[in-house]
Amino acid sequence: MQKLQPKTVLITGAASGIGAELARSFFEAGCQLVLTDINEPTSLANPLFSSRNVCFIRSDLAEEVSCRKIVEQGIARFGAIDILLNNAGFQHVCPVESFPEEIWNRMMAVMLTAPFLLTKHVWPGMKKNGWGRIINIGSIHSKVASLNKVGYISAKHGLIGLTKTAALEGGPLGITVNAICPAYVRTPLVENQIEAQAQTLGISKQAVESEVLLKTAVTGRLIEPGEISSLVLYLCSENARSVTGASWEIDCGWTAQ
Repeated sequence: MQKLQPKTVLITGAASGIGAELARSFFEAGCQLVLTDINEPTSLANPLFSSRNVCFIRSDLAEEVSCRKIVEQGIARFGAIDILLNNAGFQHVCPVESFPEEIWNRMMAVMLTAPFLLTKHVWPGMKKNGWGRIINIGSIHSKVASLNKVGYISAKHGLIGLTKTAALEGGPLGITVNAICPAYVRTPLVENQIEAQAQTLGISKQAVESEVLLKTAVTGRLIEPGEISSLVLYLCSENARSVTGASWEIDCGWTAQ
């Protein structure tokens, strides 16, 4: 386990899925945590949430003022934000011609504007300290498209542009910025997609997983959240100080075909 103490980490979408696993991993690595989500954590009984080294802020990232307040509260509590993990996101499946504009706007706000604003707000502190790590959790859909996911895919593609630009500006300041682009990870978001497609297609959830989601996965399985957090820990370590502006695929061989 990479020891990052006494770094302070801000994680969005931290209540479940990849975000919850990131929180667990960085907590075990000795970090102080500023966690935020629109939902309460799935297990408030978890010792992590009762630790004095963890601050949970319930917020809606679609509200621009929330992004500034999260950073301000984190700095007030722990003195700095050293690592930013932009993870929050959600999915909506619908053809372009009927894709609701209000959902499009919310997707852009949560998955593209919020990462920009949070990056902007943590930047001065990282610049002052001469050290910072920003990891944007993208998707394989940051690289390729699929049917009926125009909002998600557009936001995730934009996240790569944000990553590259911030990496160029951050390099001379000691700030690295990278993206991770996983295929389907075993999270509540994906489990909900499996259930919805099973109903739509009239097949079992097991069939959706093997015949739809994993159709292009040469490894033949969903990715576990811990596989994502292991790479994030590396990118936040001193061993990765020369790695910036990169988009790391964890895609089960999807883009190799």
